[in-house]
Amino acid sequence: MKVAITSGKAEGPSKLNAFDNALLDAGIGDVNLIKVSSILPAGSQFVELPELTAGDMINCVLAHAASDKKGDVITAVIAVATSDDFGCVVEHSAVNEDPEEVKKYAVFMAEQMMEIRKMKINKIIVEEKSHVVENEGSVIASIVYLG
Repeated sequence: MKVAITSGKAEGPSKLNAFDNALLDAGIGDVNLIKVSSILPAGSQFVELPELTAGDMINCVLAHAASDKKGDVITAVIAVATSDDFGCVVEHSAVNEDPEEVKKYAVFMAEQMMEIRKMKINKIIVEEKSHVVENEGSVIASIVYLG
């Protein structure tokens, strides 16, 4: 299974438009996203996000935050813990929390998922996107399952 991690941030005239614009910024705005739970298949290969065909059905784990309050700090994080077997994925988001703390908590949760499964972590991969809202803002972070 090939997977790609991506993130985006944007403003818009509404939260919905900001979210759509953040998806476009991340390169996944013209596909149909199917949210899945938090298991990375065994043998997954991390690749750069390719250009996707508009309308494709794409499985993903998606973190999202939005706000319409000027000055809010919004953060979205994906943390992936890999092992020799399969891996665990955590999505986490926050408003007005220190982005580094949001990221640390996502990593902590991924570590806990692996620990409860008694799996040795080979690597943790983290993608974080933060944004200071100007009008209506959105951030996303996602791992996309490409097949």
